[in-house]
Amino acid sequence: MTIKHRHVQANGIRMHIAEAGQGPLVLFAHGFPESWYSWKNQIETLADAGYHAVAPDMRGYGETDSPHAVDQFSIFHLVGDMVGLLDALGEKTAVIVGHDWGAPVAWHAALFRPDRFRAVAGLSVPYFPRLPIRPSTRYPETSETQFYQAYFQSEGVAESEFERDTAHTIRVFQHMWSAEGTATYPPKALMASRTAGLLAGKAPHPVMPPWLSEADIAYYAERFRLSGFRGPLNWYRNLDRNWEQTAPWAGARIMQPSLYMIGDHDPVMHFRGMDKLIPSLEGVLPGLKEKAILPGCGHWIQRERASEVNAALLRFLRALP
Repeated sequence: MTIKHRHVQANGIRMHIAEAGQGPLVLFAHGFPESWYSWKNQIETLADAGYHAVAPDMRGYGETDSPHAVDQFSIFHLVGDMVGLLDALGEKTAVIVGHDWGAPVAWHAALFRPDRFRAVAGLSVPYFPRLPIRPSTRYPETSETQFYQAYFQSEGVAESEFERDTAHTIRVFQHMWSAEGTATYPPKALMASRTAGLLAGKAPHPVMPPWLSEADIAYYAERFRLSGFRGPLNWYRNLDRNWEQTAPWAGARIMQPSLYMIGDHDPVMHFRGMDKLIPSLEGVLPGLKEKAILPGCGHWIQRERASEVNAALLRFLRALP
């Protein structure tokens, strides 16, 4: 089925969306550093199965507007974009699916607006209940390195490094966080040099994994050459602000039907606290219908293991009321 493209007004910004199919609405929220394109397999599969599959370029990415101010990328803006997209599409409710940074958007959309998001699926990043301490106090560091999320905080620094050669940047990220790349890059690859940045000394394998084509790399590289990295990095610059503003939801659980999937080679598995959170997700997701850890799979789960992710999504969707 052909994927169509158009622009809509949502939550005060102009948003580019890719869509296919007719039927119940399923929204897809991508992560960093990607675009709607990361969902193309899921869009086609769900459209063929009788769903209206819609994947936007998220705020700050691709052909979607990117406000300059850092505070315009809070979790409330990002969830507001998804609510605005529902309105633009003339729909009252949707199932929302998120990967990487898109997963927290999906989880919080379900948390904030259960009247609009009737079910939720998260890939890679689980629902992380609000902790009693701000995120920036938990970043690991050494005298020579800092956690990549801390490195992203200084405006203009990571932008300069990543925009120098967008094709190289995409190659490194895609390889480093893949199942193939984790054999080369241990968890300490998530640390950035205080003097040389995050990509220094990280060269992708000359042969990309079979699920990642040269055309894929070229597409992402061109998107980021045009849009830059400021908008995407601004998502990270709101982590403490998000923590401050979500205090009313401390201890809240997501009650809707939910699905969670992650690869066992995903670097997210090594994030602080994941060893306790993932085994106990049912406590914060009472509606959890399926939890899967895919062996031999890295971070880019919906592309590395498209058929398994598609099958799980269809099982989940078909079981909904």
